[in-house]
Amino acid sequence: MAAGGWAARHDLPYQVVGSDAAGVVVRLGSGVRHWKVGDHVVVSPSYVDDQEAATHQDGMLGARQLVWGFETNFGGLAHYSVARASQLAPKPALQTWEEAACNSLCAGTAYRMLVGEHGARMRQGDIVLIWGAAGGLGTYAAQFVRNGGGVAVGMVGSDAKAEAARRLGCEVVIDRREIGLDDTVADDPDRVIEIGKRLGRIIRRETGEDPHVVFEHVGRSTFGVSLFVVRRGGVVVTCGSSTGYRHEYDNRYLWMKLKRVIGSHAANLHELWETNRLIGQGRIASAMTEVYPLDDVAEATRTVQLNRHMGKIGVLCLAPRAGLGVTDPALRARLGDGATAPLAGLVAPKARLSC
Repeated sequence: MAAGGWAARHDLPYQVVGSDAAGVVVRLGSGVRHWKVGDHVVVSPSYVDDQEAATHQDGMLGARQLVWGFETNFGGLAHYSVARASQLAPKPALQTWEEAACNSLCAGTAYRMLVGEHGARMRQGDIVLIWGAAGGLGTYAAQFVRNGGGVAVGMVGSDAKAEAARRLGCEVVIDRREIGLDDTVADDPDRVIEIGKRLGRIIRRETGEDPHVVFEHVGRSTFGVSLFVVRRGGVVVTCGSSTGYRHEYDNRYLWMKLKRVIGSHAANLHELWETNRLIGQGRIASAMTEVYPLDDVAEATRTVQLNRHMGKIGVLCLAPRAGLGVTDPALRARLGDGATAPLAGLVAPKARLSC
């Protein structure tokens, strides 16, 4: 935790988790200048130290940067939360509380990985392979690729998730089962190459090219395939390792084919605001598919842990019911469900799906 008297309040025998939120400002600290009580805001997970020099180059470079509600206390899954002013952005007026609360972490992360200057810098016409295209990160990645003039190739694990990926803009959808990918592939270098060749043939058949960018967050079970399948001079951009963080790959395909690997983590405040602006215009939609009451947060968490969800799951904290918080109903009505709830009605099958 950062030094200083205010940091001590986080050191408690319990922790309130949750790294996304939307709500109303009810109290201000003495140093807050740009917000007032009553403002509707969304909260970024990026909890940075503004007195650290690297923060002023890029908020994510500071060594003291933390993830709110994970590495700090008083996160979003509560009636009241505590956040820094440097985490806030205006809540999109066309979204409900639960829709807006789902965006910051995953949408901001996907923006930084694909669009922002610190990521892959996707260009028009780029082929982008998206692992987990119907998951929390992938659902936003698909939209950014579509909006940026790229060709989104979505990897999924079920028929229902394939439908979600198509709704969000994936021009090509590939089921992992079709190429024989499971969690054991990474243990056999020959199988990594075999699966990579199989995947590459499908992508070339459907798009005519190898992918320029691979949107990677699954980790050990897919990373070797990602590095193999991306084109010469292409980019693998990674922000996580949900199946294991020790990756094995054949380094010859990295150095001899001039490929690059970019590490990415959350989003700085400018990237959050740019992401939020697109959401407010209806160009990027919330990926929420289900809503739980706060009393059932353990069940919601378990659903995500077992990959039984699709897109993002919302949790109602102080809101008495779903559907509240829209302050520009005319814009919402004009844009329609496709700009606000493209995954409405889609629910993942309640069975564990392998990555």
